[in-house]
Amino acid sequence: MGAAMLSGVITEILIPVAAVVGIAFALLQWLLVSAVKLSPERQPPAGGNKKNGFAADFLIEEEEGLNDHNIVVKCAEIQKAISEGATSFLFTEYQYVGVFMAVFAVLIFLFLGSVEGFSTKSQPCTYSKDKYCKPALANAVFSTVSFLLGAVTSVVSGFLGMKIATYANARTTLEARKGVGKAFITAFRSGAVMGFLLAANGLLVLYIAINLFKLYYGDDWEGLFEAITGYGLGGSSMALFGRVGGGIYTKAADVGADLVGKVERNIPEDDPRNPAVIADNVGDNVGDIAGMGSDLFGSYAESSCAALVVASISSFGINHDFTAMCYPLLISSMGIIVCLITTLFATDFFEIKAVKDIEPALKRQLIISTALMTGGIGIVSWIALPSSFTIFNFGEQKKVKNWELFFCVAIGLWAGLVIGFVTEYFTSNAYSPVQDVANSCRTVAALGMLSTIATGLAIDAYGPISDNAGGIAEMAGMSHRIRERTDALDAAGNTTAAIGKGFAIGSAALVSLALFGAFP
Repeated sequence: MGAAMLSGVITEILIPVAAVVGIAFALLQWLLVSAVKLSPERQPPAGGNKKNGFAADFLIEEEEGLNDHNIVVKCAEIQKAISEGATSFLFTEYQYVGVFMAVFAVLIFLFLGSVEGFSTKSQPCTYSKDKYCKPALANAVFSTVSFLLGAVTSVVSGFLGMKIATYANARTTLEARKGVGKAFITAFRSGAVMGFLLAANGLLVLYIAINLFKLYYGDDWEGLFEAITGYGLGGSSMALFGRVGGGIYTKAADVGADLVGKVERNIPEDDPRNPAVIADNVGDNVGDIAGMGSDLFGSYAESSCAALVVASISSFGINHDFTAMCYPLLISSMGIIVCLITTLFATDFFEIKAVKDIEPALKRQLIISTALMTGGIGIVSWIALPSSFTIFNFGEQKKVKNWELFFCVAIGLWAGLVIGFVTEYFTSNAYSPVQDVANSCRTVAALGMLSTIATGLAIDAYGPISDNAGGIAEMAGMSHRIRERTDALDAAGNTTAAIGKGFAIGSAALVSLALFGAFP
């Protein structure tokens, strides 16, 4: 009894605390990024030098006929144009999303409510025939509410990711004047803001919704968690607009800019004379930032909800073991803590001194987070789960050991790492597949893969931010030294974007298996 009470207390404390800590850490990273000023403090004197109080990187730009004041002003103007374009696109997209959200919510209510003729009487439970569950009308109402919560959380996560990306792109450019290491830290911290906000917000909203729904459902865990599945549906529905809509825009803008600039006018990529360059940079943010964020949030919400449903129809639900049923949320909570520690390795514990250090630093993030999370999963499995339990498995009750569940989640975790490295091998310019091209021209496993979503998104968002930084450097007329540094960041970013796509596809495949397992 003492152990059960202890695990219950841990559940009630760890989940909300981890979510709040994740949000606070994201805001701290945002604050550190904002320390890079995007407005000139004073006009530099002609021929300024170190004796006048200006940094060495200022002297580099003076050699190109530019002064620090003009550079900062130009970068700020370009950043503002990109931010306004991205915000305008998302607001337009969200107008259509809002209509879809409202219509789909009504359809969910009508379909679920009509199952029992909008009955207000308790119904026999699907799996526990010896007790009664809440009426169909109530399930329809709560499922609709959870759908709207998931949709709104997905939209907000994507929008916040876009805002930090457009906030940080010019700052990354300016930091590149001081060295590739400074630029890397700014870009990575910006990506971490998105990763932690998405993971923490998703966890916090889901946990609050469960506790509020519990006030009505009581011990009807089956009905409660089936209603909660609407949260995952809402998140994945918004991903359809964010990923596809933003993806179409970014590819159209990218191709258009290349056709006008490189093909028709024979001018370099991101040349300021090409008006389509701003649209190209906008596309990076609405497609690869906001779109990818919505996509991974949908997978995260779906896998969590599917695992919760499976937990509710096991012996956990029969024994009213709330801690064990919250096992998916505890895994996500541990993931936030692990990713927080991992982020410090990139921004504080190791220094990027040269271009060759960038890709190893990003791969080190994946390795460290996976290794630490393996231990974290073991701790959560030992504390939250009984030594053995039963679970509904295609019409039969199957006995499962807690160490078996640990291995399922751990396998999913390491599968994410393997997918990342396999993708990296076939997309990085450090390995033969890309070099050859250049020379010639199970159910809860998804929880493991998505448990380090904060680090995965941080790495993924880093890419478009670095890409934007290079474009701003070119349009601002900065020296070739700066563009070489931002291009080095972007080259690693292209690889990490491919890793993120492989990660998203792999997690989506596992989520589909999880959903089949949840509704046999």
